[in-house]
Amino acid sequence: MLIELTALHWIYVAFIILIIGFMVMRRDTTIVCIVGIFLIALTATGSLSHSVSSIFNSFSYAITELLSTILVISIIVAMSHTLTSTGINDVMISPFRKLIRNPGLAYWTIGILMMVISWFFWPSPAVALLGAVLLPVAIRAGLPALGVAMAMNLFGHGIALSGDFVIQAAPKLTADAAGLPIQDVIDASIPLVFVMGIVTTITAFYFLRRDMKRGTLQTASSVLEDIPDEERNNPTLLSLTQRRFFAILVPVLFAADVAAMSVLHLTGGDATALIGGTSILILLLITIMSHKNEGLEKTTQYLIEGFQFGFKVFGPVIPIAAFFYLGDSGFTTIIGDYLPKASQGIVNDLGIALANIVPLSKVVGAVTLTTVGAITGLDGSGFSGISLAGSIASLFAAAIGKGAATLTALGQIAAIWVGGGTLVPWALIPAAAICKVDPFELARRNLLPVLIGLVVTTIVAMFLI
Repeated sequence: MLIELTALHWIYVAFIILIIGFMVMRRDTTIVCIVGIFLIALTATGSLSHSVSSIFNSFSYAITELLSTILVISIIVAMSHTLTSTGINDVMISPFRKLIRNPGLAYWTIGILMMVISWFFWPSPAVALLGAVLLPVAIRAGLPALGVAMAMNLFGHGIALSGDFVIQAAPKLTADAAGLPIQDVIDASIPLVFVMGIVTTITAFYFLRRDMKRGTLQTASSVLEDIPDEERNNPTLLSLTQRRFFAILVPVLFAADVAAMSVLHLTGGDATALIGGTSILILLLITIMSHKNEGLEKTTQYLIEGFQFGFKVFGPVIPIAAFFYLGDSGFTTIIGDYLPKASQGIVNDLGIALANIVPLSKVVGAVTLTTVGAITGLDGSGFSGISLAGSIASLFAAAIGKGAATLTALGQIAAIWVGGGTLVPWALIPAAAICKVDPFELARRNLLPVLIGLVVTTIVAMFLI
């Protein structure tokens, strides 16, 4: 398949490099992204007014795409404020203190729980379920909030989502594109998923412990900072019996959500909506019970605090998300129909072009599928480009004579680890927001472990083809 690369593609690549460079240097990327959006729009349309309008339109598009995530995170934070201010959270997490006694146990326990829950219900609902309950326990055990976010992120959005063994949305997309039975892709992905997961999580934990020992990573968290001192764990709001009641009720309600997800086959956005709605009901019930006559006003106050936090966290993310959405279907919505007729979107065009210019062999095939998967993951969804990875894997396997399932699985893993929520900042927002850490800092912490994992996994794939 011949793809025409235009100036739009090269401008997009140049700004990707700039954005990555600014992130590495720990500089803000907002202005870079806005300039990139403007230049791409100007190059496509030739209209100054249209280009200026496209900046606003891109922000509007990004907010629309991210709104459900912003909403559920804001509600979870509001609920967490209620649990913390009334002391329910301390009662609720007390059983876990015996299990999570040190930073190592906290990291691996939270990570493994996140992985298991994410296999059945996907990561975003799992982050909401685990974060509010286990974050304070982990922090008291000495694990920094950033470490908690890394564990939830790498095990959930990384290991669980890249394999997707239970729900099977990801392997179905790649298998269909490659013309393979879905079970073949799942079987081929199992060793690669676990190699990637083991290498990445162990590497991340090594760097985490190293920086904690050096004192370069703070073990304190700001999770409780925005709860007023006079309300934090205030025993006068609820009696000990009431706190114990709610400490049992809250996990029971979330367990009921898990059961409902299983019975009703709710995943993704539907599962997240169920968690969000349950969180609102918990917020209302506890606030009315604890604040009594002031309950109506306090409910609104908690929600306002939650929304303030949500938009404060997402504020720096919206410009970079707006830029990267231009690489996929967002281009037509934001700017218009200005891409070449055969174009499949800027990101997919770049992936196809790369596959067309490299020589064919097992080594090159594995490296190319990892690279193509990673490139298509830059749009932040992880899923939009995996069909392309499946198609390219099929082409390479036909030329090599074998390895279609392995190549397909490799492209799927690379795309989801990069775009599904471990490297692209706006894709890892749920874990960062629940743990109240900077998503860009979380992306930087994940970068080296994920890159090492991708290199090792690619090498392993070469021997399995």
